[in-house]
Amino acid sequence: MLSGWTTTLGEAECGPSSRTSAMLGELDEALVTGTRALALAGRLQDLQLRILATTYLEVTLHYRGEYERVVDLATDNLAVLPADWHNEYLGMPAPPSVYDRGNMVVALAELGRFAEALEYETESIRLAELTQHAYTVGFAYRTAAMPHLLRGDWTQALSRLEHGIAALRNGNVPLPLPIVVAASAWALAQLGETSEALRRLQEGEQLFEHQASRGLVGQSGWAYHALGRACLLLGRLDEAALLADRAVECSRCHPGFEGHAQHLLGDITIHPNQFDAERGEAHYRQALALAEPRGMRPLVAHCHRGLGTLYRRTGKREQSHEHLTTATTMYREMDMRFYLKQAETESKALR
Repeated sequence: MLSGWTTTLGEAECGPSSRTSAMLGELDEALVTGTRALALAGRLQDLQLRILATTYLEVTLHYRGEYERVVDLATDNLAVLPADWHNEYLGMPAPPSVYDRGNMVVALAELGRFAEALEYETESIRLAELTQHAYTVGFAYRTAAMPHLLRGDWTQALSRLEHGIAALRNGNVPLPLPIVVAASAWALAQLGETSEALRRLQEGEQLFEHQASRGLVGQSGWAYHALGRACLLLGRLDEAALLADRAVECSRCHPGFEGHAQHLLGDITIHPNQFDAERGEAHYRQALALAEPRGMRPLVAHCHRGLGTLYRRTGKREQSHEHLTTATTMYREMDMRFYLKQAETESKALR
């Protein structure tokens, strides 16, 4: 490990403090702390502190839904990271060489830049595997699954999630496990693996109840959304609604996560068994209001597809056509084939 920090202990803790504040949902404080640490690193020309502070600032910005800034910071950090530091942790739970690439992968996925995300995913996994470190490997596979989850490549997503779960279980690393388990429940349900999806669903809920008792917010909003998705696919509508409400509650200071939760509520509300056009439209509009200014193009496309479905069922053919055309165009541009097929099927129902 590298040594020779040029800062005091208190100054050097600015980066980790930023991450802790972000995990607790204190994003304004995390942003101030992270920005101060980065400025300090510049004044002192301390490369280690710069890399550390930048990486933790990426985490805060991810929680704030500022995905373009995450990409910019991670790109800059990787550009200055010395090649022989690929296995240096700098006091972090995973090396910045992996952490920054993982942050980049997730941010690019939320932006719909899937081809770019896949390039960083490959290198992140390669570097993580070299460490043989449970958290690092689990983190790499967890973040690598995100582009596939968001694009609808369920088999590829599940493969990466299973690798992540195995690494975390074998290393007895508890903190990121609930997120990976929740995501796997969604992928399993989508693939029709009902019994295993139910088992992961129950495990995920238990893990998050334990995490919530410790006051940790982290990515629980997104993960409750993933569990809600699994419930919706399994036909457990009441449970899906409860989980979606919980996702919204946990995401009040995480606008990107709340956007996903509002979209889920929209899908639940327009389910044929409990169709409510007014509430469904309100949820989709709220999700759009959160997603559009943050460049979350996959989520924007999903909201247009949901509105198109809603308007078709209420006999508003022109509005339905407009939203479904937008959705199919966006899905095609992002090569989201699974969802493109669904939108095209919905469009055919208008004829």
